Amino acid sequence: MNHGFGRKFAPRNRLPAADVLPPENGGSTHRRHARKHFPCMRQRVRGRIHTIFTEVFRMASYRSFSVSRWGIIAAGAIIGLVAVFLQTSGNPPNMGICVACFERDIAGALGLHRAAVAQYLRPEISGILLGSFAAALLFREFRARSGSAPLVRFVLGMFAAIGALVFLGCPWRALLRLSGGDLNAVVGLAGLAAGIGAGVWFLKSGFSLGRSAGTRLSAGLILPVIMTGLLLLRVFRPSFLFFSEKGPGSLHAPALISLAAGAAVGILAQRTRFCTMGAIRDVILMRDTHLLGGIVALVVAAFIGNLAFGRFAAGFAGQPIAHGSHLWNFLGMTLAGLAFCLAGGCPGRQLILAGEGDGDAGVFVLGMISGAAVAHNFLLAAKPDAIIDGAVKTGGIGVEGMTAVAIGLAVCAVFGFTMREKA
Repeated sequence: MNHGFGRKFAPRNRLPAADVLPPENGGSTHRRHARKHFPCMRQRVRGRIHTIFTEVFRMASYRSFSVSRWGIIAAGAIIGLVAVFLQTSGNPPNMGICVACFERDIAGALGLHRAAVAQYLRPEISGILLGSFAAALLFREFRARSGSAPLVRFVLGMFAAIGALVFLGCPWRALLRLSGGDLNAVVGLAGLAAGIGAGVWFLKSGFSLGRSAGTRLSAGLILPVIMTGLLLLRVFRPSFLFFSEKGPGSLHAPALISLAAGAAVGILAQRTRFCTMGAIRDVILMRDTHLLGGIVALVVAAFIGNLAFGRFAAGFAGQPIAHGSHLWNFLGMTLAGLAFCLAGGCPGRQLILAGEGDGDAGVFVLGMISGAAVAHNFLLAAKPDAIIDGAVKTGGIGVEGMTAVAIGLAVCAVFGFTMREKA
């Protein structure tokens, strides 16, 4: 029996079945109502499904492009143009973006070294890491993790910074120096490739720093919080900070431009996995040229930009913030390349990984900042060439820097030989 309860207890937004309608309707009202209203419901459902699939396809297309060959090429070209733009906006010549140099300036601004010409809180570094952090959150790729030989990574970061400051630039700056006509960069890039080649040999021999493991969210947020704190220090400029009045540290683009440019680079590098060390490593290890397209595009785009702004000058002598001591240009970048390869990424890539929640990469970043401080406190960093009375006085490093490079190569070799997994 029906008892007349069919309509009262029917689920909300759902028509009652024909067999529970009151007898006087015989079910016919329900069928007419269904024929009248169900097409509209079907249209709404189809519309929602279409919207969902359109959004998924759009995201999938973007993700596919970002990791495609054209995606990495586009990212490299944009980074190159951004670097030239930063130079024209006030950053030092051939130093639109240099992670090692900018981390050295940050160390100086915090009082970790007293080189008066290299002290400034560079917003680009904070921008790169926070841009990566934002992209990782947006695309659900943020994952807090750590525990892969952190102390070893810290030491590798220190020696990577020392090697880079012997050359006077990280791999990104080496590419920018080349695009500006500095032929000393060719020697440095050759050393970088040699160091990465040595690192690849260790990788083939079983070298590993071990696997990282998932950890608490707060651990993955440490570096983003630190970089946010550096931005706040840059805004409020408390009295305990140091700012250069001359030299490279005094040359900088407006803070907001620097921050926006760094964030753009961070987002692009996070989405495309842009990495100079990785490009060379993949060519040597797997004959894979995917990432190589990005660094070639960076050089070409920056070269065009330098030509357009009249900033290209080919030669070895008289190049800005560079020196012509070729042996130590080569060996400094050999040390840096070996450290980058053993740690799993160039300085820029380490910033990107730290923004994604990788605590081990964050330790490497802190190691580089500390290494930059050590390099200037103990006279390990190179001095650029100088023009005195119309003659070029070749810069370079002293005995202290030479000794540090030798020790760094030895320490990296010890790590390479002793941290191999058994077959």
